[in-house]
Amino acid sequence: MTHGNHPPAEPKWNLVGPGLVVAATGVGAADLIATTVAGSKYGYALLWAVVAGCIMKVILVEGAGRYTLATGNTIFEGWSSLGRWTHWYFGPYIVIWGFVYGAAAMAGTGLALYSLLPFGSVAAWGIVSGLLGLALVWSGRYDLFEKVLTAMVILMFITMLLAAMLTLPNLAEIAAGLVPVIPEGAMINVLSVAGGVGGTITLAAYGYWLREKGWTTPRFMRVMRLDNGIAYLVTGIFVISTLIVGAELLYSAQIAIGSGDQGMVDLAGVLADRYGAWMGKLFLVGFWAASMSSLVGVWNGVSLMFADFFGHVQGKPHDHPDRLSGGRYYKFYIVWLTIPPMVMLFLGQPVYLILAYGVLGALFMPFMAITLLWILNTARTPAEWRNGLVVNIMMGLCALTFAALAVDQLRGAIMRVL
Repeated sequence: MTHGNHPPAEPKWNLVGPGLVVAATGVGAADLIATTVAGSKYGYALLWAVVAGCIMKVILVEGAGRYTLATGNTIFEGWSSLGRWTHWYFGPYIVIWGFVYGAAAMAGTGLALYSLLPFGSVAAWGIVSGLLGLALVWSGRYDLFEKVLTAMVILMFITMLLAAMLTLPNLAEIAAGLVPVIPEGAMINVLSVAGGVGGTITLAAYGYWLREKGWTTPRFMRVMRLDNGIAYLVTGIFVISTLIVGAELLYSAQIAIGSGDQGMVDLAGVLADRYGAWMGKLFLVGFWAASMSSLVGVWNGVSLMFADFFGHVQGKPHDHPDRLSGGRYYKFYIVWLTIPPMVMLFLGQPVYLILAYGVLGALFMPFMAITLLWILNTARTPAEWRNGLVVNIMMGLCALTFAALAVDQLRGAIMRVL
């Protein structure tokens, strides 16, 4: 209730939304696989890396959100202020990334659906998923999109939490896993678990989702931070549950699972053998929800980023309809994510395209961490909203971590081609 001329009360936690959207979009099948494999190889030894990954993402997403609320600018306008070189990196990246990711997202959701409903083919179910994603986000209505994503988050959260509880985890070992230790030969697993908790390019979409939600001024700073913190707490519990499943089901019994999305299907089989067919099916529903939430989130969020980028490069004003949700460029990019990549579902992935995707993608997280440090410590951000010492140290650590991961990803991408 408001009195006199006081401004209306701040929105409270029941309005939390964009954070959950960015977290749900960021945690896809690849992250589940990386975490499950880490659990199956090292038990709980890398649990601390999951927690570190969540903290890193909270810091980066909060930085992107703080810049957006403090200035009213989009993250791309912030990057653009650093020089045209950001256009030359981001333009090719968002175009190539969209094409390759579109195929991967449809293949992942297709595999989950085909495992649940084994008729047709993985490619056919993937195409159905892509078209469903297109239909859901085409109008650009954020409220509908947020409700769909929230339902998927609840679904994936409940299934993974139930799977973790069924394995009767060893609480003493879980507590021991919070002590930072890097087992021999596990450095890459550490980086992929920490780096994989909740997204790459989708982290930068957070500011756009704040705008869609109507959170556009510094008055929303507190609720944005609460929103972001709760989202990554939920993500952390979810990813820790995944690690528990890997550690208890696979590590203890020395069961190996396939790489890529197939690993999730293998894991559903292990759960079905241990706890009954119902648990296997329920887990596959959770796997589908994780894959589909990433697909739908990208179809909306990265399309918003593309519309802003393309409109900005063309010199259109900040609030021009073409640069906004539901505009021409937004719809063009949704089609780009959905239709051309369908060819890759049948023909496989062209090797040089995958190399370009790997190289540009590996550089994105260091790019984001370093540019945020730059933007949030200079006159581009109002003085009261610039980084403090602690945030600068944390962002610097993020930049170093993601740079190390980038070097490994670059090496991996080049090795696959050679």
